[in-house]
Amino acid sequence: MEYTKADQTEILGDSADPFGVADVGLTWLPKQDHFGIRQKGRLVAHAGLLRLPLSIDGVGTQVVGVGGVAVAPDLRGHGLARSVVSVALDHARTMGPQHGLLFCRPPLVPFYQLLGWRTLEQDVQVEQPGGPVIMPLRTMWTPLRDSAHWPAGEVRLLSLPM
Repeated sequence: MEYTKADQTEILGDSADPFGVADVGLTWLPKQDHFGIRQKGRLVAHAGLLRLPLSIDGVGTQVVGVGGVAVAPDLRGHGLARSVVSVALDHARTMGPQHGLLFCRPPLVPFYQLLGWRTLEQDVQVEQPGGPVIMPLRTMWTPLRDSAHWPAGEVRLLSLPM
């Protein structure tokens, strides 16, 4: 599926800060793979994926970043976020990396934990146009393989965040 600003507006309305993260002042990458749910012809939920380079304790690897998760405000609480994230993760498992990664506002951590995501308790550096910064949002990960575990060590996303 293609995903445009108009699609985002269809789901979340025409807010200047639809994801509630403008105050963190970060530059974000667009997602490459998009998953949506339509009801009665209306796009009501979305999740996006992007394969990204990451360094853990100085060892290069890749993750599948999950972002742009959105559900129409009038339809929240009906399992749409769970459904669209689940479909996106099914696809992420075919992309190669062993881990999914996302950044979220603290109030959303319990929701993602219910979906099996785990909180990374350490700081994570991410790239920004002016150089690396510490991610101010909560970092969470999920295994994309049964045997996957998160290695110990300093974590640095070697790109803009998704």
